[in-house]
Amino acid sequence: MMKFWQEHSHDASVEEMMLDSSALLLTQHELPEIMGLLPNLQGTRLLELGAGIGRFTHHFAQYADHVTAVDFMEKFVEKNKQDNSHHRNVDFIHSDVTQLNFSKNSFGFIFSNWLMMYLSNEELVSLVKNMLLWLQPGGYLFFRESCFYQAGDGKRDFDPTHFRSPAEYNHLMTSALQKEMGEGGEQAFGFEVVMSKSVQTYIKMKNNPNQVCWLMQKVPRSECHKGFNTFQDFLDNQQYSRRGILRYEKIFGNGYVSTGGPSTTKEFVDLLNLSPGQIVLDVGCGIGGGDFYMARTFGVKVLGMDLSSNMVEIATERAMKENLPSVQFEVGDATRRVFKEGSFDVIYSRDTILHIADKLKLFKSFYSWLKPGGKVLISDYCCGEMPWSPEFQEYVKQRGYILFTPPQYGKFLEQAGFSRVRAEDRTSQFIQVIRIELEKAEAIREEYIKEFSEEDYNAIVTGWNEKLQRCTTGDQRWGLFYADRD
Repeated sequence: MMKFWQEHSHDASVEEMMLDSSALLLTQHELPEIMGLLPNLQGTRLLELGAGIGRFTHHFAQYADHVTAVDFMEKFVEKNKQDNSHHRNVDFIHSDVTQLNFSKNSFGFIFSNWLMMYLSNEELVSLVKNMLLWLQPGGYLFFRESCFYQAGDGKRDFDPTHFRSPAEYNHLMTSALQKEMGEGGEQAFGFEVVMSKSVQTYIKMKNNPNQVCWLMQKVPRSECHKGFNTFQDFLDNQQYSRRGILRYEKIFGNGYVSTGGPSTTKEFVDLLNLSPGQIVLDVGCGIGGGDFYMARTFGVKVLGMDLSSNMVEIATERAMKENLPSVQFEVGDATRRVFKEGSFDVIYSRDTILHIADKLKLFKSFYSWLKPGGKVLISDYCCGEMPWSPEFQEYVKQRGYILFTPPQYGKFLEQAGFSRVRAEDRTSQFIQVIRIELEKAEAIREEYIKEFSEEDYNAIVTGWNEKLQRCTTGDQRWGLFYADRD
C-alpha cells in the first residue's frame, strides 16, 4: 500500500489523491453533497481518517470544536498543514490508521473518505472496534468507498484496493462489537446504519452508482434480531432477501412489494394532489415502483428510503435504467435519520411503520420534516381490539410487529401536531385485493414455479390465505391515514 501511494503522491495534488483527471470538477459538486449528508458538527470533536491533502479538513475546521486530521502519506499531511494550519482547532497526525491509539470516548464524529477499501478484512474489523472505542455513545461514523470497481481514470500499474460490495461493508461494519465497562456493568456497543446511498455526483457525471457512502451510529447492543446482529441483517438475509423480494414482486406487480401494487398506489397517490417540482419522501420505498410512478406522472422529485439494502439496490439499478434523475434512493433508518425542518412537501409510506415501536416519535419527525401545508399519507397493517386470538399473538410476536387499531393510529398523528387527520379502516379493500392476488397467483402458477419453485409458490399462497383468515376473524386490520401540516 505504501508503494502504491508513493507512486501517486509526487505532487500532493487533488488529481493524485482522487486518482482522477476530473478531480477538481468532481470536487465542486461532490464536496457540498457529502457535507449535506453529515449530522450537525457544531461543538463536536472530529476525527478525520485518511484526510489526504485536506479536501474536507478546511470545512470541518469551520464547524467542529476540534479536528484531528490523520493520513499515512507524509506529503499529503504536509500539504494539509500548508493549507489548513491557520485553523487553530486542527491537529495533524502522520500515521497509519492501524497504528492509532486514542482514549475511550474521545470523539463525537469520525469521518473517512476512501480509506476502508485500502484495508484487509482483518485490519478493517480491528479499526471498526477501535472506532467504537474512540467514539462517544450516540456518536456518528461517516465513510465512503468505491464498491465493485475503481471510480477514477488514473493509471495504475498495480492496484492493492479491496473493491467490496455494499453488503460486505454492511456486514463487516455492523458485526463488530466493543464491550465497555460503565456504571451499570459491562455494555456492548456496535454500529447501526442511519443512512447509506450512492454518491449522486458520480451517477450524474460518470454514470457510476458504485460510489457508496454510509452514516452509522454507535448504539448499545442488548439483543439479537432472530439470530442476526441488526434488524437490517434480518431483513436482508431473511424477510427481504433478493430472491424473496422478486418473489413478492411477481404477485404484487412490476416494481411493487406492497398490497395492491399499482392499483392502490394510483388510488392513494391521487389523494395527494401532487404538482411538478414538489419533493416527496417515501419511507419504506421498497423497490421503487410508487416513486417511479409519482416522478413520471406528476413531475415530482422523490427520495425513497428503505432499511433493506436489497430493496434499495434493486430500486437504484432500475432508476439508472429508467434514466430518472428526479428519483433517488437510500438505505435509511427513519427512526435515526435527520432532515432539516421543512425539507419535504409530502411524506408517503406503504405498509412499513408496523416495524416501528415509537410511532408518535416518528410522526413528530414527519411533522418537522414537512413544509407548512405539507401532507402525509400512510397505509399500514393494524389490529383489531384486544383480546387477540393466540394465533394472531404468535404471528405478531414472530414478525416483531407493533400494531395499533386504526383509531389509535389516527390519534398518534393528531398528537404529533397534524391537522385534518383521516383514519380509515380499509380492511374490506385489503381482503378484496388479497383475493385478486390469489387469483393471479393461481393463473400464473406454472410460470411462477418455473421462475422460482413450488415451495415459493406454496409459501405465497399459504401466506395470503393466512392474511385472509386473520382479517376475517377481526384480528388483523388495514388502515389508510392522511393528514396535513398547517
